[in-house]
Amino acid sequence: MSYVSLLTKECKTVSYVSGPLIFVQSVKGVKFGEIAQITLPNGEERTGQVLDVSKDLSVVQVFEGTSGIDNMETRVRFTGEPPKVDVSIDMLGRIFNGVGKPRDGGPDVIQEASLDINGMPINPYARDKPADFIQTGMSAIDALNTLVRGQKLPIFTGSGLPANKLAAQIARQAQVRGEGENFAVVFVAMGITYKEASYFMTDFERTGALERVVFFMNLADDPTIERIATPRCALTVAEYLAFTHNLHVLVILTDMINYCEALREISTAREEVPGRRGYPGYMYTDLATIYERAGRIKGKTGSITQLPILTMPDDDITHPVPDLTGYITEGQIVLSRDLFRRGADPPIDVLPCLSRLMNLGIGPGKTREDHRNVADQLYASYAYGRDLRRLVAIVGEEALTELDKKYLKFADEFEKRFITQGDENRSLERTLEIGWDLMSMLPEDELKRIKLDFIKKYHPAYKKG
Repeated sequence: MSYVSLLTKECKTVSYVSGPLIFVQSVKGVKFGEIAQITLPNGEERTGQVLDVSKDLSVVQVFEGTSGIDNMETRVRFTGEPPKVDVSIDMLGRIFNGVGKPRDGGPDVIQEASLDINGMPINPYARDKPADFIQTGMSAIDALNTLVRGQKLPIFTGSGLPANKLAAQIARQAQVRGEGENFAVVFVAMGITYKEASYFMTDFERTGALERVVFFMNLADDPTIERIATPRCALTVAEYLAFTHNLHVLVILTDMINYCEALREISTAREEVPGRRGYPGYMYTDLATIYERAGRIKGKTGSITQLPILTMPDDDITHPVPDLTGYITEGQIVLSRDLFRRGADPPIDVLPCLSRLMNLGIGPGKTREDHRNVADQLYASYAYGRDLRRLVAIVGEEALTELDKKYLKFADEFEKRFITQGDENRSLERTLEIGWDLMSMLPEDELKRIKLDFIKKYHPAYKKG
């Protein structure tokens, strides 16, 4: 026998359970996306969200998992409310689980507001174009693939490459020049192991970076469905900090492949028709609802910049997740297994990297007047040196001209001195200085992409004179 109350929309009509989903015989008035409270036979309470509503059934995803739920005594109460997260400026310096509950042993946050985790779409007319430089302290990013405030710039990595180290380093080093006190980081870790979680927490606490970080942590053994909500809860907090408290917020999302695996698992449980490699056909739209929450709003001081990190299965950049991510975002940073084996730290391969908004955030008054020229010359010279390596493998170094040998040496030194920097936090001025030192290895007439005025002003040969 089923019991239904029109006032509370509570029922005992669970039909069956599939993975993280429960199927409830339809209750009148249930809406898509609303929150459900599930009470187990032993009195334990869990939270779920309505995924689908049809004439016969309502599908509810359970955040804490479905173990212990039966179809006889389990009660489901539909609240009529969308999923919300409590937000406050006091969340800075705290560690939370995937749905915004404290995970650091501290007290609950005294909420300043309770906001829908799906956020409010930014009116395209109200969007302001990204136009300011964010210094990450990483030479390969700051000089050649500049991160601009309000941009979404993913990092593509492979299994076993030090993406987590790079993410932690950017989180503690990133700053808006001249406005460091107005900068915050929302760090979102999805599906990570205890070892990885311990690394992040230790690194943030050791360096003092935790003070300006809101850390959302969803572990690998946490419920899959919580992983779906994690980036949305974190971005809601980021929006609150940016547009209510006027902070410049950098959101680091790691690892988006774990998020998409969770999406695929839920899709399979719902018995949906799969798309490429079993991922749901709506994955592009779903990813867009996350990535498009970056940006700036006219009349608002704050901004949201995203650095999603995703591990490419088999180092395949054409895999559906990096492929779709590339369509939505504005460029990519790519980590190279070959550079990693050669000892580069971080192993950022600058040749396939791209920041489509770089030109909006560099130049006089933003970085430095010679920035664009230096980036073009370094890129071109390194690309030529890399091509010569392949030639040497065929014909030997003896067949090269003296100029070719200089380019070959340039490529080696570029990887050792420019890309490799370990834990060093480099200012943009220091990065450009290293770039000029490297270019001084080449004849001056080879610097064809740099204005003569800049050569006379910044080239080491003229400075010594």
